Amino acid sequence: MAGLKNLIVWWHQLPLPWRGWRVVGHVGAGDEVPDRLPNKGVVLVGAPGIETWAAFDCPCQRGHRLMVNLDRARQPVWSIDSLKPLTIRPSINNITAERQCHFVVRGGKVDWSHYDRRVTL
Repeated sequence: MAGLKNLIVWWHQLPLPWRGWRVVGHVGAGDEVPDRLPNKGVVLVGAPGIETWAAFDCPCQRGHRLMVNLDRARQPVWSIDSLKPLTIRPSINNITAERQCHFVVRGGKVDWSHYDRRVTL
């Protein structure tokens, strides 16, 4: 994890409104993902070229972490179609008792689904 901390440089933490979603690091295992990620930052988990997860903080900004499966041997599975700008397909639909966050990351931007419901308990 020390190597990843060096990769996530201070300017990645700046909340620049024009900055899109991007890959900010790569780790070998899910427990090596840093507790704090840069705004709009995604960390890939697994060996380079055969990543198994993409970890990031949900764009709803309510503080929950998402890890989407990139391993085709497990279902459901997502794919990273492009790194620059970042595109993850298909849409991500995170449903809990408190909220539903349904969106797609396309071209470095988040497109929210019309079916979002954000509930505060």
